Amino acid sequence: MRLTTKGRFAVTALLDLAMQHSNGPVTLADISQRQKISLSYLEQLFAKLRHRELVDSVRGPGGGYCLAKSLDQVSIADIILAVDEPIDNTRCGGKENCLNDGKCMTHDLWAELNDIIFNYLGSVTLKQLVDEQKQRDQQREQAVVKLYDMREAAF
Repeated sequence: MRLTTKGRFAVTALLDLAMQHSNGPVTLADISQRQKISLSYLEQLFAKLRHRELVDSVRGPGGGYCLAKSLDQVSIADIILAVDEPIDNTRCGGKENCLNDGKCMTHDLWAELNDIIFNYLGSVTLKQLVDEQKQRDQQREQAVVKLYDMREAAF
């Protein structure tokens, strides 16, 4: 699988959107600033995500984007496929014409790897990633508080 920046940025942007979803619509400018992704690139990605009905746009003051589905209904594979990112390790794009218009010796190996990757990405939801990120954030906060308390106790 040759996951390019398109797929990576789409997943990152939707995870950011999911992390902020309880605050109402999120602007692409905010996502761009937090994730250091070009605003024009996000606009292209979100047009595709909206077309695939993964996000909804809200116009007007306080507008932006929100998720069109619940967090547990959006898999990482859904996001990657929505931005036209192929999940393919074969040299032939799955056409089985890798070697002299025939299937190469390792075609089935790479095709099976594609299936494994796709199944894995299909099993991971935005909800799982949000929960994991929140847990990491909470652990980081607890570590900072503990460090602060230790520092205070030393003085």
